[in-house]
Amino acid sequence: MKFCAFLRGVNVKGTTMKMSEVCSVFDNEGMKNVSSVLATGNILFSSDDDSDQLKLQLESVMSKHFDYEAFMFIKSAEEIEDIILQNPFEKTSANHIYVFVTSVGMEEILMDEFLNANISESEKAAIVNRTFYWQVQKGNTLDSEFGKILGKKALKDKITSRNFNTLEKITTKLKGI
Repeated sequence: MKFCAFLRGVNVKGTTMKMSEVCSVFDNEGMKNVSSVLATGNILFSSDDDSDQLKLQLESVMSKHFDYEAFMFIKSAEEIEDIILQNPFEKTSANHIYVFVTSVGMEEILMDEFLNANISESEKAAIVNRTFYWQVQKGNTLDSEFGKILGKKALKDKITSRNFNTLEKITTKLKGI
């Protein structure tokens, strides 16, 4: 089965690693067809194991190898394709769309945070099949009150986000492995 591991907090705030080295760690753990997309911790691979087992195994080995507390979310190629197909927002040149990959139930907490934040007129959020989507005007991502949620330490093992364009790149590359 084909998967993508979405690593949390990679190449931000002092946690730096080369994707080639991360790929080697995955390869040494028996993953097949290992590659990366961008330098933000998107590792593609194949395995016959289930995603829960893979998460535990890979978080452990990444933590040991890089001497940091690794957090990741693993989605199958089919799950990622469904996330793309179910995007509730129209892609425009004026906005970014972010998808939050989360622990079960976190999408509702994110929606509560969004509804309680001081948001701009162009910001929108939606939950579709337990996936949280956020649309924000380009140039406002880091200034958005809701956007600052990613930095909350209490959520570090519960959420990560990716730009919708990144998910499309991941899907395209997964089709080739």
